[in-house]
Amino acid sequence: MARRADRPAGPVHPLRRRLAWTLAGFGALAACALVLAPLVGTTSISLSAVFDRTRPYAENTDAQIFFVARLPRVLAAALVGSALALAGVVFQALLRNPLASPDTLGVSAGASLGAMLAITFDGSFALFRIPTLPLASFAGSLGALTIVYGLSVVRRTGTSTMVLLLGGVTLTALLSAVMGFVQFVADFSQTFRNVRWLMGSLDVASYAPIAGALVPMALSWAGFATLPRVLDLVSVGTESAAARGVDIARTERLALVSASLATGAAVSLAGPVAFVGIIVPHLVRLVVGADHRLVLPGSALCGAALLIGCDLVARTIMAPLELPVGIVTSIIGGPVFLWLLFRRR
Repeated sequence: MARRADRPAGPVHPLRRRLAWTLAGFGALAACALVLAPLVGTTSISLSAVFDRTRPYAENTDAQIFFVARLPRVLAAALVGSALALAGVVFQALLRNPLASPDTLGVSAGASLGAMLAITFDGSFALFRIPTLPLASFAGSLGALTIVYGLSVVRRTGTSTMVLLLGGVTLTALLSAVMGFVQFVADFSQTFRNVRWLMGSLDVASYAPIAGALVPMALSWAGFATLPRVLDLVSVGTESAAARGVDIARTERLALVSASLATGAAVSLAGPVAFVGIIVPHLVRLVVGADHRLVLPGSALCGAALLIGCDLVARTIMAPLELPVGIVTSIIGGPVFLWLLFRRR
């Protein structure tokens, strides 16, 4: 006991230090994006004028622009970006495939089909003040998840990576054919809305859709919080993870459900936004390494900052016209992903 008392205090654990630097670096990036993005637009506003209590809200144009026109879409971009990035990390580790993304298992296609059905068949009413479009989109994502998850249950041997990949590709192709049929029977205005929605858009004008998406996102975050350590083991190999006491079937199903919930909620809020779930995990790994205890929080913050920045470009680069944010993420994400491929080679 005396020797232990005389022993000098050891250095701070390296993982804690790296986690602190990860949260500080990517957190500062996300915080700057959250604060600055609502202030930038075709109409310049002042942050001091926004919070000027001497002016009534009805007469404060700066406050109305900030809280009604810009802040909801910035918050939506942060949630969608973080959800897609987290889902990308989990899918890549779960499937042991660096090209895996949130639409690998057909969840994005299911959400897109649900939204197209709501648009085509005039789902213009709201349920509990939440528009039907995000509800139908999320229902479609859950339907796609149920089909793919059912494949793994039927096997009764744990989740098969090959079955998930092939099932996801097949389901995506099938749902794409159904979406093509829906567009064929829709009239011109409905087809135009469908095509615009499929490009990805953060045109969120209220906080109700954000509140509705927070429920499944919170459930997915709770699942992600239990995964970092076991993802490190599963990504190396299921045999090695099982030898270390990991319940492979439970872990894979928890990861699958959590990532699919996050994807469904994100797509229901913003439509299919490409490349965020692919490139953000790779970029974060370049900075912090492969430890998922660092990659998961870093990807959540980096994904939020990236999509906020892309949405800022989408609504300002051709002002007063507004580009769909999915076009901007594809234009930026495509070259970045090619650079990552050549760098990896």
